[in-house]
Amino acid sequence: MSDVIRLLPDSIANQIAAGEVVQRPASVVKELLDNAIDAGSTRIEVVVKDAGRTLIQVIDNGCGMSERDARMAFERHATSKIKTAEDLFAIRTLGFRGEALPSIAAVAEVVLTTKRPDDELGTQVSISGSIVQDQRPVACAAGTNITVQNLFYNVPARRKFLKSNSTELRHIINEFQRIALAFPHIELSLTHNQTELFHLLPGNLRQRIIGICGKSINTQLIEIRNETSLCSIHGFITKPEASRKIPGDQYFFVNHRYIKHPFFHKAVTRAYEKLIPADAIPVYFIFFNIDPSKIDVNIHPTKTEVKFEDEQPLWHILHSVVKEGLGKFILAPSLDFENSGIVDIPVITKDTAIRIPETEINPSYNPFEPVEEKKQPLFQPSLHKSRLTGWEKLFETGQEKASGEENTVIETNDSPSSETLMNLKGRYILTPVKSGLLIIDQQRAHIRILYEKYMSAITSRQSLAQEWLYPVDIPLQPSEYETIKEHLELFRQAGFDMELKEEYTLVVKGCPAISQQNIREMIDTLLDDLSQEVHPQPE
Repeated sequence: MSDVIRLLPDSIANQIAAGEVVQRPASVVKELLDNAIDAGSTRIEVVVKDAGRTLIQVIDNGCGMSERDARMAFERHATSKIKTAEDLFAIRTLGFRGEALPSIAAVAEVVLTTKRPDDELGTQVSISGSIVQDQRPVACAAGTNITVQNLFYNVPARRKFLKSNSTELRHIINEFQRIALAFPHIELSLTHNQTELFHLLPGNLRQRIIGICGKSINTQLIEIRNETSLCSIHGFITKPEASRKIPGDQYFFVNHRYIKHPFFHKAVTRAYEKLIPADAIPVYFIFFNIDPSKIDVNIHPTKTEVKFEDEQPLWHILHSVVKEGLGKFILAPSLDFENSGIVDIPVITKDTAIRIPETEINPSYNPFEPVEEKKQPLFQPSLHKSRLTGWEKLFETGQEKASGEENTVIETNDSPSSETLMNLKGRYILTPVKSGLLIIDQQRAHIRILYEKYMSAITSRQSLAQEWLYPVDIPLQPSEYETIKEHLELFRQAGFDMELKEEYTLVVKGCPAISQQNIREMIDTLLDDLSQEVHPQPE
């Protein structure tokens, strides 16, 4: 009987490894950005076409590579970041495994052009499906220019499972924003289909947050900072009114590496207790600086999960820092006691006629006339102790009329009586039916009626928009702009009269039964719902 275990070729092994490292175009963008930052770049350009399906290009001005290093970079587990196993616990770079470039080259057509600043000529390497097609010297600028074309061209099953261009672009924007927030001193730009979505100049963290999230967030930011022997924490949280119902702007960074950490997320939300609704999620940008030997980043293929040596002290430090920041900026409304006694005194000029005060007298007033006052008992019996009588008569009318009309009115056993309606606390409607008492939630019934009305209008293509006298301009983030652009017809069918303008602006001319003051909140809610698959709910 022949042997059945065989060694897989490198091309197949790389495709298997690529299944973990390269899950979608956004994964390629992340890995290439990590390499560019590790190369010491101060300016990085990202060019994407068709949401990364056709082209992903990353250009940096980093240290570049030699001819040998350019070729070795595509070998599995070839890296310049670590040399021994102990180096895994002293990692300060974003990449270290040596899996990114070979995994990308296994499922795409890759062209790498690189040059060191002191070299006269650079090197260009072309690889397709893990096979080197060409390598030659070229004249190029210092740094690295890597082009990835036709992603998953040799793995049709993976390409078939990619989402729409809008969804894949949102994932790319998310990865770009995480890198941009982690390194605000680096100039970054993102271009999609020859349209520049971001151009972020070097600056501080506040400027970078404003550049990504918009100018409106500037007034909502609260700076936090704390240093202990365990770690240092700095960043920004936001005021409670900036919280959202759908996740999307919650960022943790450990040593400038973006991570997902539900345990620390609970520490932040616990600090916001009683300040925001139970279903709201605060917006925050929090950075940890900690000794690399105290953490392990080599536990997940995407390196977004980090294991800490001791999480409990960090949880309490984070919770107290956030609570302290909120305590400094959440102020109760105060009264101006100094000006409370000021009355409106009219200004007297020389031409003003002086009016003599007059006193009105009621000549028929008799101060000795007795005044009748209603006497009330000193103690009143408690309501729950008193016996309520006659309550059975409340249902007699409805029952008698219902029994008298049995032969003329067709109704089900549980159809409510339209003759006897009672209102309880302004919220519930009570009406007798044959099987007992029917209780209707007034607000929910109203919502259901409006829902059926809107759905009927949408189905029949009727316009639900209420035109406004003055349109409202709403600034959008690039990702929000692309989402609305993809679903613009859906918004219009729902009754929104809107159009998109340049510079990421949405002009709303009318919408169904919503005031202009609440339109921004409504648009944010719809955008959050549409992008919910991109931002999983923090646990």
